Amino acid sequence: MTRATAHHVTPRQGTAQQQTRPHAAARPARWAADAVAMMREGARVRLDYSAQSLWRVDRVIEEIRREGAPYDAVRETLRGLGAYAGEVIVRHTGAEWWASGGDHWIRTPDGRLWDPIDEARRCYGGHGSLRLLCRDALG
Repeated sequence: MTRATAHHVTPRQGTAQQQTRPHAAARPARWAADAVAMMREGARVRLDYSAQSLWRVDRVIEEIRREGAPYDAVRETLRGLGAYAGEVIVRHTGAEWWASGGDHWIRTPDGRLWDPIDEARRCYGGHGSLRLLCRDALG
C-alpha cells in the first residue's frame, strides 16, 4: 500500500454495528491521554496534539525499537502512542473514532479509514510512520 492512500480497514464480519464517538472514542482518548502523561513524566517529552509532535513520537518508537525491547513489553505503550496519533487526526480533521470487535480506527470526513494503532506497531517494526500517516490523513 502506498503512503498516499488510507489504510484499508475492514470491520470484522458478524460483529455488532459500528459505534461512533463518543462511545468509540472513550478508550482511545484515554490511551492517548495516558501516553501524553507517560511521555511527559517518563521521557520528559512534551506532546501537544499537534501534527509536528508526531516527529517526536516516531523518534521515541524508533529508540524503543533500537533498544530491543520485546514487543510484549511495549504493546501498551505502542497502543497509547497510536491512539495519540489518532487523536491528533481527530482534532485537526473532524474525524471520528470507530470501533468494532475490539478494534479502533479513525474515519476522516472524506470517508477514508485509518488505523493509527496498527501504524504504531508498524513503526516499532521499522515499517511505518505516525507522522506520515497524519500528514496523509490531513491531506
